[in-house]
Amino acid sequence: MPSTSDYYEVLGVSQEATADEIKKAYRSRARDVHPDTSDHEDAEERFKQLNEAYEVLSDSDKRANYDRFGTAEPQGGFQGGYGYGDPFGGGVGDLFSVIFDTMAGGGGRQQVRPEGRDMSAQVVVTLDEAFTGVSKQVAYTRLTPCTTCSGSGAAEGGTVTSCPVCHGTGQVSSARRTILGTFQSMAPCERCGATGQIIDPPCPTCDSQGRIHARESVSIDVPAGVYDGQAITVPGKGEAGLRGARGGDLVVTIRVRQHDFLHREGDDLHARTGVPAYRATLGGEIEVPVFGGKVAVKVHAGAQNGDTMTVRGQGMPRQRGGRGDLIVHVNLVVPTRLTKAQRKLLEELAESMGDARTPSKLDRVRDWLGL
Repeated sequence: MPSTSDYYEVLGVSQEATADEIKKAYRSRARDVHPDTSDHEDAEERFKQLNEAYEVLSDSDKRANYDRFGTAEPQGGFQGGYGYGDPFGGGVGDLFSVIFDTMAGGGGRQQVRPEGRDMSAQVVVTLDEAFTGVSKQVAYTRLTPCTTCSGSGAAEGGTVTSCPVCHGTGQVSSARRTILGTFQSMAPCERCGATGQIIDPPCPTCDSQGRIHARESVSIDVPAGVYDGQAITVPGKGEAGLRGARGGDLVVTIRVRQHDFLHREGDDLHARTGVPAYRATLGGEIEVPVFGGKVAVKVHAGAQNGDTMTVRGQGMPRQRGGRGDLIVHVNLVVPTRLTKAQRKLLEELAESMGDARTPSKLDRVRDWLGL
């Protein structure tokens, strides 16, 4: 596989990254660049490059070859001679080729991977749906078991037998003599295409692969209380395996859309609501709309702008049981228009509290007009 860029950079990991870190990075990036869900114009090319990087770095032998030579392809050693003779018919370049191939375990020359790879997708839900839980359909294209041969890879009446050359291993060994002795190396079996199996005759639909590209739809049960960025795994719904081998998983990332007036922090919900000045002064009860219903909230007397009231157990459902809290933030509402009677009452209140003022000419005109 030709190298088009730094595979470690493509996955966003260091050269010391473990196999688990590489797999985690692949899943994370695959969600962002998958052609079915990404907004990138070059999503298809990015996804192809990401898979190329993961295919190499997730394979210990290919990774070793890549780290040593900068490519996953096996190296043929140095070309040309330096005046050294080889009594066994191999040059110095041939010697180095054998040594490096042996140390790397054959480099990229491995048996064909039969297992299907994991795939990723995204689903967007509203905060209301995250509150109640919801079922969503995910449509995507994957390698799915061939319906013609039921995944066997063989045509009707055909057979699947172990390769007589590699004895089902997908690899054949060869010995090469050098000035340092005889070295044994492994290479893909050409007879079976490194699969270890002989298909006779092959299925005309999938050409002996046992899987084909197809558009599918799968139902995802999004649990109540789901978080933004939470991943749900659907076993066996990734790429189908080669000729009935174990398939990969579908990893669905849930994205929760922001609400118009509710803000989520963990399992708690925050809401800012208008409270009339008189209610904040006297105290009492108000109702706050939450997900199609209303929650009664007690306002303490003398509440100030920005104060909070907490209603236990009225937040988001916790996936482990119970619910978070509803935290209401006070936004004082001061009336902008008053009747003559209302203004008089407020002035009397102000006077009783030692905050009397002399009515202006405009105030007297308003009083005379009844405004």
